[in-house]
Amino acid sequence: MGVPIIADGGIRESGDIVKALAAGADTVMIGKLLAGTDESPGAVVLKNGRRYKIYRGMASMYAMLGREFRLRENEAEALLDASEYSYYAEGVEAYVPYTGSASDVIKRLVAGLRSGMSYLGARNIEELKRNAVFIRVTAASLRESAPHDVEVV
Repeated sequence: MGVPIIADGGIRESGDIVKALAAGADTVMIGKLLAGTDESPGAVVLKNGRRYKIYRGMASMYAMLGREFRLRENEAEALLDASEYSYYAEGVEAYVPYTGSASDVIKRLVAGLRSGMSYLGARNIEELKRNAVFIRVTAASLRESAPHDVEVV
């Protein structure tokens, strides 16, 4: 068919990237995974003793207002027109944990991808897609496959 498939949404860790690629995706959107990095816009804020960055999806009201202020000379006019955004703002605005440099985050994701590929004997993405076998697991199996009964540090 020649149409690239982009996995967008639900990517929380490298294992999700492995599954998306194995299921046929050609690329994976990882904006939220990079939103807490030094290179993402915004300051690091402290909340309950932890460091976060504020993540504003491109369709959030504040992101749209930010673009409006940059595009118009008269900020007062932009404020008066801002009420229209509340009718179609769809993006999320949230705190995301501060994660350091994007380079370090990407290195961890690549290491996880390589690990996932090794379980299938895949040397490249095409082999990953060819060798992948998906099985249904119960909620209990999913819980047992993750660290449990400990506090992860």
